Amino acid sequence: MFIAPDPGRVRLRSASRAVLGIGGAVGAVAAAGLPLPAVVTGGLAALLALFVVADPGPARQAATTALMPVAGFPVLALAAWLHPHPGARDAAFLAVVFAGVYARRWGPRGHALGVFAFMMFFIAQFLRAGPGLLPELYGAVGLGLACAALVRFGLWCYERGAAPAPAVALPQPGGLRRPTTRQAFQAVLAAGIAVAVGQALSEDRWYWAVGTAWWIFVNTTSRGETLVRGFRRVLGTVTGIVAGLAVALPLHGAPAPTAGLVAVCVFGIFYTAPLSYSWMMFFVTVMAGLLYGLLGILHPGLLALRLGETAVGALGAAVAVLVVLPVTTHAATDAWIRRALQAVRDFTGEAARHLAGGPGDELARHVAELDVLLERVRAAVAPLVHPLSPMPHRKARARAVLALLDECARQVRGLAEVVADPYACHDERLTAACRRVEIAVQRLVPPGTAGSGAPAPAAPAAGAAGAAGPHPHADRALEHLRSLETALTGLAAPLGASPRPARTAAPV
Repeated sequence: MFIAPDPGRVRLRSASRAVLGIGGAVGAVAAAGLPLPAVVTGGLAALLALFVVADPGPARQAATTALMPVAGFPVLALAAWLHPHPGARDAAFLAVVFAGVYARRWGPRGHALGVFAFMMFFIAQFLRAGPGLLPELYGAVGLGLACAALVRFGLWCYERGAAPAPAVALPQPGGLRRPTTRQAFQAVLAAGIAVAVGQALSEDRWYWAVGTAWWIFVNTTSRGETLVRGFRRVLGTVTGIVAGLAVALPLHGAPAPTAGLVAVCVFGIFYTAPLSYSWMMFFVTVMAGLLYGLLGILHPGLLALRLGETAVGALGAAVAVLVVLPVTTHAATDAWIRRALQAVRDFTGEAARHLAGGPGDELARHVAELDVLLERVRAAVAPLVHPLSPMPHRKARARAVLALLDECARQVRGLAEVVADPYACHDERLTAACRRVEIAVQRLVPPGTAGSGAPAPAAPAAGAAGAAGPHPHADRALEHLRSLETALTGLAAPLGASPRPARTAAPV
């Protein structure tokens, strides 16, 4: 995990910046003389601002960060005022769950504000906050967000000037089948089960089950993804509890070593999150144990209860995705595979236009888009390639598809380096090879099928360029195009596509 490739050291910089920003927030709240619960709240606010704000570009990220109090303060007040009234509190929590998930329809900003609102209600339960604590919590949240913003947009804005990752999406159905609407109802059912069963386990710590159910639904689209994420959350919690017994319990809340280990956990959360949900949950669980120790309430029974509540939340999420508007793993993987193949076709069309004398300004964007889409494919296919998957034939097919799509991406990157030459002139062999690749994609994703987008653009005519002549690296380009065509042809078998563009892909 810690030796996995980190291109551009993005994960290292993100984790290091998080430690700096959250550490600064905790220090600022403590220096302001606010009590320990407020210090914990300020640190959480900074963590959320650095973790969930993912708009394209620093300017939009800063705007979303500035809007967090607008979403969070009313929810924090609602949770504090309703704390003595369990029935109304539980109903309000479920309403916040629904609104927070539904807000994802407005993109990264809606997602970030929905998460922040949910966590403000959650932290009120964690601290058992009443109305009297609100001024201190408001001050702590404000300081935490300000420190996170200072570090992210001032002291260490490594995103400035970098091209944002392209946004990728699938065609969205309407009504209850719209992903955000469907997930909102699923999340409410999961949270309702978590509230009911979680309170049967503990009247004091039931909210851990709701938190588990909530976070399992983040960045999942199919029932398979949700079930795998639930398993990984339980696995990360179990290992984190074992580590907590060995590390957090002996400290007895000693401030200095606890603060140092919390910083290590923060680094681990941010460094491992893009790669492993289990490892991220390991560090979250250890950090929670350390915070309980700091608050003076940590004991082995509390950690065991944490495991039980986590299992309840995972069970609630599993029931919800199986009975409420379920989306099969095949439906999700098929849609993202088609979208990735469309990106290959779009890149090839752009390459053909550039080889015929066009500008080729979009080549790099298409390559970046394909990389993002392949990450979505890997996430969608994860349930099928999981070691515990009970379907060996589908697992083998899924692995074959991933390998061939990775080969497509490798050839696309190599071809992009060759044809990006601004002085590349027309070469009929390359234009014909580009057209063959487009036809190969069309056989896999016929125009007009779901997720396939517009029909493949026709390659430019042979005489389109103003200056004719061979491309200076024609042989290399042809090799990439032939390999790309071979990989696309190989996809026909695992996807169940016909040699002629007439059939829909078989389940992966």
